[in-house]
Amino acid sequence: MIKFNVSVFLIVIACLLGESALATEGDPIVKSGVADLRNANLKLTTTPLNGEWAFTWNKLIDPSAVTPVNNYIHLPQLWNGNQLNGQLLTPQGFGTYQCIVLLPVNRGPLAIRLPDFYSSYSLYINGIYFTGNGTPATTPAGYTPHWLSKTLVLPANADTLQLVLQVANFSHAKGGIKKEILIGDYDQLQFQRDKWIATDFLLAGCLFMGGLFFFSLFLFGKNDKATLYFSLFSMVYSYRIVGSNFYALHSVFPNLPWEITTRLEYFTLFSSILLFLKYVCELYPKDIYKPITRLLGTFCLVVSITPLVTPPLFFTRIINPFLLLMFFCIAYVLFVFLKAYFCKRAGATFALISIAVLMMVMFIINLEYFGIIIPAREVVFIGYVLFFFLQSLILSFRFAHTLQLAKDQAVEGLRAKSEFLSTMSHEIRTPLNSVIGMTHLMLKNNPRKDQREQLDVLLFSGSNLLSIVNNILDYSKIEAGKITFEHIEMDVPHILHNIVSGAKNSVFEKGIKLHLSLPEQSLPIVMGDPTRLTQVISNLLGNAVKFTQEGKVTLELKVAGHDKENIKLSFFVHDTGIGISKEKQEVIFEQFTQADSTTSRGYGGTGLGLAISKKILELQGARLQLNSEEGKGATFYFTQNFQMSNNSIAPLINKDKQQNDTA
Repeated sequence: MIKFNVSVFLIVIACLLGESALATEGDPIVKSGVADLRNANLKLTTTPLNGEWAFTWNKLIDPSAVTPVNNYIHLPQLWNGNQLNGQLLTPQGFGTYQCIVLLPVNRGPLAIRLPDFYSSYSLYINGIYFTGNGTPATTPAGYTPHWLSKTLVLPANADTLQLVLQVANFSHAKGGIKKEILIGDYDQLQFQRDKWIATDFLLAGCLFMGGLFFFSLFLFGKNDKATLYFSLFSMVYSYRIVGSNFYALHSVFPNLPWEITTRLEYFTLFSSILLFLKYVCELYPKDIYKPITRLLGTFCLVVSITPLVTPPLFFTRIINPFLLLMFFCIAYVLFVFLKAYFCKRAGATFALISIAVLMMVMFIINLEYFGIIIPAREVVFIGYVLFFFLQSLILSFRFAHTLQLAKDQAVEGLRAKSEFLSTMSHEIRTPLNSVIGMTHLMLKNNPRKDQREQLDVLLFSGSNLLSIVNNILDYSKIEAGKITFEHIEMDVPHILHNIVSGAKNSVFEKGIKLHLSLPEQSLPIVMGDPTRLTQVISNLLGNAVKFTQEGKVTLELKVAGHDKENIKLSFFVHDTGIGISKEKQEVIFEQFTQADSTTSRGYGGTGLGLAISKKILELQGARLQLNSEEGKGATFYFTQNFQMSNNSIAPLINKDKQQNDTA
């Protein structure tokens, strides 16, 4: 994998170097201050006005009184450290460039593209002011800087253009002209400009939205610092895409203050390296070398602060030392990712590929910065997209890995909880059965009245506790998938009669009515699990009785459909109790949950009955449903499919008996 990445890197560099050679080969267009384009096909080709421009240092020549100049300087070229006739040019100063352009006679509309200059200019064509950025002047007092790339239509009827370009700089560490001035077909130049601006905004928008996504992931996730630093890095670096090089942001907002945008340009560059370094340290903390990390972090922090507290003339001078620091940081990150790769850390393969891509992109950008090559913008764009995509994969892999670990821990915790509850329930149930059994024996020995009352309380409490323990055991079995169902003959009406009979005592004590409603027709014997059906109906009926203080509770059975082999039976439990609000109707089916925190205090119970009933029915292909209105009672119901037995059918129960079967 590593050998493959290096090979790809070298191939891309070779291709880019080849492209740059093609872009710069041939003689300069401008010779001794004249560019002869009379035989050039400007409709098909874009021509850079590179070459020997007449130049006057420390003078802004009046365009209406141009005089011949014998001093020439190569364009594009910075003033920094260059000489003109033995005179050393300084970054801060002013000068005038002159060039005569001879145009072909038969041509379409032509345009000129003017990049940003260091750091203000005025362009005159044939003695008339054409365009400018900022205000060039001979002193800092009358000078204002501004950067904005422009593509403008040239005068239509002129065959000769006399260009006078006044340039001044008193605010930046670089002075002069670094980028090419292009001349060509207007539509072609404008299309290329619009394409570059759209590409920059697309990339910056993707980075910024990706940064917002990861920032929200940090806020609403597990507060992973690696995610936080990468989100900040993405959002900060998104400004670099539109606020430097081609300055796409300036083309949309041409009146942005130069000093603010320059500070942002350098601050986002310096701070993005710091944020990326912090991101790597949080991503693979076991693979970093702390002394180097602290040293690099301190340097990056100090450099990041300088654009905020120092004048542009100072912080723009530290760019070259910072580029060395940046490459050292990238090399250190490469070392960390290599170590993480060999230690088989999560996402280390993606990290290694991404840093190789980043090194390639930074190498290309710096070759362009120093004027060595002119890279294809598409290659840089693809490199950025690939780098941020790979980093997103790393964080996504890390997030998924963290979720998997949390899931495994949760599953292990649930398993341990189930085992604990099951074990404790078994341990409690054994002595509890003994307590209940001894209480029954003591009640048969003719105790005194006061003793009987105390034994009744003991028996009630023991039975209630045993019911809770049994519920916990049942739920533990359901969660563990160990619950089994019988498939034997059962008489459903007979089961319902027994359930109602068992509930008569509690109904009688509360002074409410209990109805059993059965179909008029005789019902067949069906195949099923009578124990589980009894458990579900008893839970539903017990809840209905518990939460009904006045009125009645009705257990109703209906035939929902049948064929030769199967019958569908619908079971309804109606009550006139306290009811359940709509927002609580889903919650009550969860384990250990009741509709209100006051419910368990007022009525008792663990909140497991409905959860167990729901699970038992779901395992048999049925669904427990609810219709209720707060204060007006509730109806729990479900429909279950049963296979009919070949044996005898249930005896006919007349309708009068059903309606009078009341407690």
